[in-house]
Amino acid sequence: MSTTVDNRTTSTTVTKSSGAVRVVALITIIAGFVFLVAGAVTWGMVTSQLKEEGITVAAVTADNPGSLAGKTVQDPFTAYAQANAIKHHALTAGGGLTYAQLGTAINEQKAKLKAEGVSTADQAKDETVVKLTAERTTAMNGSFLRASLFTSVVAFGVAALVMGLGVLFILIGWAMRKLAGDVVVTSVPAAAV
Repeated sequence: MSTTVDNRTTSTTVTKSSGAVRVVALITIIAGFVFLVAGAVTWGMVTSQLKEEGITVAAVTADNPGSLAGKTVQDPFTAYAQANAIKHHALTAGGGLTYAQLGTAINEQKAKLKAEGVSTADQAKDETVVKLTAERTTAMNGSFLRASLFTSVVAFGVAALVMGLGVLFILIGWAMRKLAGDVVVTSVPAAAV
């Protein structure tokens, strides 16, 4: 289509958008909604499962209980706080030693007893070995509990990531659809300028 403006002839071209771009944009929007719903469902499932366990965040110490002490474990913050409380109590029960360090201490005590000529059966009954073994069991249980709580923290993080990606996909799809609309191009021939 040609028009004359101020004694200049301009040309206007209307270009139809590609149907393929609009289809990809729609698929992107749908995927975004699926991600958003999947992330929200995952978040809700993890929350309900944690609530069903009936775990209350333990105080770290009487003097410094922690800001979330006494609250029900139901979100990433309370799960993380409970994992830290368990770590503190497990280390306290183990005399400040971790599971691996307690294993090393047990082996060192057994080697010492073996060097003194104590039989394997009597080594297992040694007061220090029995005490360290009980502490190591407590540390092991604490590690398992912490790992379970950290798994829920990671699940919350993945759910949040998926929901964020869903929002991003929806916005990208929406932008693609806007950009894929009809394009109007007006040009002035170079000689007329």
